[in-house]
Amino acid sequence: MTITTHLHTYFYGRLVGSDQYGNHYYTEKKPAKKGRTKRWVLYKPSPKAWWQKVLVLPLLMSNSLERAEPSKVPPQWHGWLHYTHDELPSDQAKKYAWEKPYLPNLTGTKGAYVPPGHLLKGGQRSASTSDYEAWKP
Repeated sequence: MTITTHLHTYFYGRLVGSDQYGNHYYTEKKPAKKGRTKRWVLYKPSPKAWWQKVLVLPLLMSNSLERAEPSKVPPQWHGWLHYTHDELPSDQAKKYAWEKPYLPNLTGTKGAYVPPGHLLKGGQRSASTSDYEAWKP
C-alpha cells in the first residue's frame, strides 16, 4: 500500500471492522449524495523479506513493496465489499453443517493441490482403464 492510500483512508475513511487475517475494512465517513458509499479494504501487509528489512528505502518505496493478498478476504466480507448485503459480517453468522472453514488461495505454496500423476508427486500415473479407442481412418 502506498502512503497516499493510507492518507486517503485517514482523512476520508471510517473503520467498520476487521477479520481474522488482520485485514481492515473501511467505508466513507460522509454518506454519499447519490448512489452508495464507497467501501474498501486495507490488507494486512505480508512479512517483509530479509533484504527489505536490511535496505534503507524511502518512505514511498517501502510501502509499495508490501504485497496484498486479496484471496484472504473471507466470503462474508467479500459480500459486504461488493454490496451483496449491507449488514456487517459478524462471528455469530449462521454456519451450516456442510460449510468448510475458509482457506485462501494456496496456489504456489506447499499446500496447493497436486493431482495424482503430477511430476511433483513422482510422475507415475495409474494405467488407463477407460474404454477409449483411438480413431483410425
